[in-house]
Amino acid sequence: MKSAVETLNPTRVRLTVEVPFEELKPSLDAAYKKINQQVTVPGFRKGKIPARVIDQRFGRGAVLEEAVNDALPKFYTEAVNEGELNPLGQPEVDITELKDNELLAFTAEVDVRPAVEIPDYSGIEVTVDSVEVSDEDIDKAVEQLRDRFATTSAVERAAAEGDIVVVDLEAKVEGEVLEDGVATGVNYTIGSGELLEGIDEAVTGLEAGGSATFTSELKGGSAKGKEAEVSVKVSEVKARELPELDDDFAQLASEFDTLEELRGDTRGRLERSKKFDQATQAQEKVLDALLELVEVPIPEKLLEDEIQTRKHNLEHHQLGQMGLTLDAYLEMQEKTAEEFEAELKEQAEKGIKTQFVLDELVNKEKLSVGQEELTEHLMRRAQSSGMSPDQFAQAVVEGGQVPMLVGEVARGKALAVVVEAAKVVDDKGETVDLDDDEDETGETVEVTSEEPTAEESDNEAEQAAEVAEAADKGGDKAEG
Repeated sequence: MKSAVETLNPTRVRLTVEVPFEELKPSLDAAYKKINQQVTVPGFRKGKIPARVIDQRFGRGAVLEEAVNDALPKFYTEAVNEGELNPLGQPEVDITELKDNELLAFTAEVDVRPAVEIPDYSGIEVTVDSVEVSDEDIDKAVEQLRDRFATTSAVERAAAEGDIVVVDLEAKVEGEVLEDGVATGVNYTIGSGELLEGIDEAVTGLEAGGSATFTSELKGGSAKGKEAEVSVKVSEVKARELPELDDDFAQLASEFDTLEELRGDTRGRLERSKKFDQATQAQEKVLDALLELVEVPIPEKLLEDEIQTRKHNLEHHQLGQMGLTLDAYLEMQEKTAEEFEAELKEQAEKGIKTQFVLDELVNKEKLSVGQEELTEHLMRRAQSSGMSPDQFAQAVVEGGQVPMLVGEVARGKALAVVVEAAKVVDDKGETVDLDDDEDETGETVEVTSEEPTAEESDNEAEQAAEVAEAADKGGDKAEG
């Protein structure tokens, strides 16, 4: 077999392949055997029909077509390996010549990973928010905890802001009660803004048994967007009572004996959270700075596929789980369809560029993924997916996603190398030490999904065994 590579543009090549006919013999034999099992010829037992009879009855062309279809993937893969290419997606194959007993020639156009030159990134400098926890921050966190332990009790007085009222609602449009405009026994906290606009003013000052009418634009349902006359009747008023902020509350809401100990633990927790946010911010800003230094051509087909994948996931998974349509989402976000498409394209381009650059960094820095790193990453991914480690590992292996999982870890390590080389200062000009956040540094990179490279596919079986072993270890850790 002979092959040649022609570069059409930085992200697409054309392979020209010539195959001597004798190299088609194994596929020809397989084609005759397959046809033998599928057809019946009087006078011959099934599977024992001579090749010349098959040629006469069904045509040599049918056999050649079957043989070529069987052989093409093998010859294409050999040409890719010979050209040392990293293809993306499926090729467009065109058979240019097929001479019986002489020659098979074909071309294959396919997108490939562009060559990426990684410049010196040691001069990157970014500024992040400083880590400061004020007394007000602690007060707010403790108040949120206190709010969780609030109790309610019925009161015989007029409803006021912060009270919970139990109400019956009836909405009319043009004097007609809507079929979906009646609700009874609805609990509503005055001032929360969780129901109709105007309800706060209507129920404030009402006692149990009181009623009022107000006008409001409906946000959903059969008359969405229309003005409705809404009748509201209060059947009960309940006041929320917060526990006293004292040592008894600390013992009720935590494992601490005193309020001072609870506040001290809250400070430490907030500091850790802000340090993590700081590390994530540094990571994102360093990545943005790195991407600005590198020119990366993006294959058009890959970009189109990535945009469609992101749009599909948003529409059918994220929004679907919330019961929202894309149009409703855009209305909530106050975006036009054109603005949404532009943002989606920008995000997809950044995702693809990020993957190409970090993958090249993995190669340049000769980074590898160890068993322990893979195990830890699998544990985190399993936890975020709501699956057990062994279930997640099985799903990853069965879905052929092992290269993707290994790639995520490797890219996280590549970004960590750049972050370590960069100068990170806070908004007060102080140098930020991110050493304590090394574990988190590799876990917030958003990368795009794509077809695994030939090299990744070759390593899949080996990595699958590692993932399975990681799952076993993960299960042991979970039980422990």
